[in-house]
Amino acid sequence: AKMTLLNLSFAACGFLGIYHLGVACALQKHGHKLLRSVKAFAGASAGALVATVLVTGPDKIEHCKEFTYSFAEEVRRQRLGAMTPGYDFMQKLREGMEQILPPNAHEIAGNCLHVSITHSKTGKNCIVSSFASREELIKVLLASSFVPVYAGINAVEYKGEKWIDGGITNSVPILPEGRTILISPFSGQLDICPEHDGLLNFNIKVMNQNIMLSKDNFIRLNQALFPPEQKKMEKLCQNGYNDAVRFLRKENWFH
Repeated sequence: AKMTLLNLSFAACGFLGIYHLGVACALQKHGHKLLRSVKAFAGASAGALVATVLVTGPDKIEHCKEFTYSFAEEVRRQRLGAMTPGYDFMQKLREGMEQILPPNAHEIAGNCLHVSITHSKTGKNCIVSSFASREELIKVLLASSFVPVYAGINAVEYKGEKWIDGGITNSVPILPEGRTILISPFSGQLDICPEHDGLLNFNIKVMNQNIMLSKDNFIRLNQALFPPEQKKMEKLCQNGYNDAVRFLRKENWFH
């Protein structure tokens, strides 16, 4: 068995977080050996949300899928999606967290969960890994998911400062110790991601993620903010599952 120190990092990806939930399902079903070696979990935006669930309540993955589907459905019904005047995107997200996170989530997550957020004034990235209360953990996660304009006008306040989407400055955090396994619904130079099937192998760095410049990735970027219909969402979830299984087999972790 490999004795390397492992971390899992889930990329920022909006509604494509459903892909991460598929990955999480596969890891729980076939990745016990891998999960036992994982020391820390990291993420930005939707990736941070899935990382949090894996750390604090892995039995809640199915619940998260249902929440994501109904959230996506609600956003699709709005005339201008999440940006429809009067629609409170952040409130809906908070309600989901309130339902899903256990009372002691902040204690379980301490030092094991690393969440990427961005300072709204300076644009500096910050990785938060200790949480004084459950409410503070929720605030940090809301900040990490706050895409300005899209999710609202007012940045999220945490420790007296205003913070926004961690994906803007560090969308797939790499932790200093050990090997960080990178997970993203965008195809590119990542460990668990969709296979790239285009002719051009041209990588661009988008928000600190090395992704392929491809038609598929452009479609995915659009889906991250404007969720596709349920059938497509379910397929994205299945894709995450399959890509994770492929990775586990390739690295001899499959159980």
